[in-house]
Amino acid sequence: MTKDDLRRKVWMRLKLAGALRFPGIEQRVPNFASSERAADLLSELTLWRRAKVVKMSADAPQAGLRRRALQEGKILYLPVPRLRGYQCFVEVDPAKLGRRASRAVSMTGALRMGRVVAAHQMQAIDLIVCGSVAVTRQGARLGVGGGYGDLEYALLRKEGRVREYTPILTTVHSLQVLEDRVPMRAHDVPVDFLVTPEQVIAAPSLHPRPRGILWDLLAEEQIRSIPSLQRSRREPQGASTPRQG
Repeated sequence: MTKDDLRRKVWMRLKLAGALRFPGIEQRVPNFASSERAADLLSELTLWRRAKVVKMSADAPQAGLRRRALQEGKILYLPVPRLRGYQCFVEVDPAKLGRRASRAVSMTGALRMGRVVAAHQMQAIDLIVCGSVAVTRQGARLGVGGGYGDLEYALLRKEGRVREYTPILTTVHSLQVLEDRVPMRAHDVPVDFLVTPEQVIAAPSLHPRPRGILWDLLAEEQIRSIPSLQRSRREPQGASTPRQG
């Protein structure tokens, strides 16, 4: 099955089971029922408790985790939609916002309350939580198909803000966990843990992570549409900002 076939399969599973919440439309990461319970399980992990800086998707089912991160005083980074602008991440520091931090859970709130930063201006990331359409127990992951999540990781890896063993987790409904083979290309980012409302599944390291930006796999039109990619291509090879933190 192709990646699009697998996405449609997951969407049909969730629809038939009545497991979708608003907005229950395709071309988005599914907002699944009991996402709060998955967030609870993930937050019990030592990886989460130790993390001080978290990069997270802005998808609906991860809203509870974003709220929890800010309540626990973690610095939160969210990607600007479609990586628009050279400063294509939003930093939300609850220590600077106090009680107002709760307003920064959504993308709109984060843009209003936080500050936009470029990848090299970010602190080192302790933990990544991504939204997913489908995953396997072996750690393969499917997003909505735009490739932005993979590009976010590539930019952060290039700038040394994430390392090879920075943990990557996702929360999903159990119906999003596939037994099918999910095709993984060199730019696709796997997950280390998938967390459902019922269980935490540790994935074996079967899929290598991209070590940075794989230029040969990017279309020229895609590069031109993302300012941070344009800038990275203009930089001399090996010229990246030293890792902070």
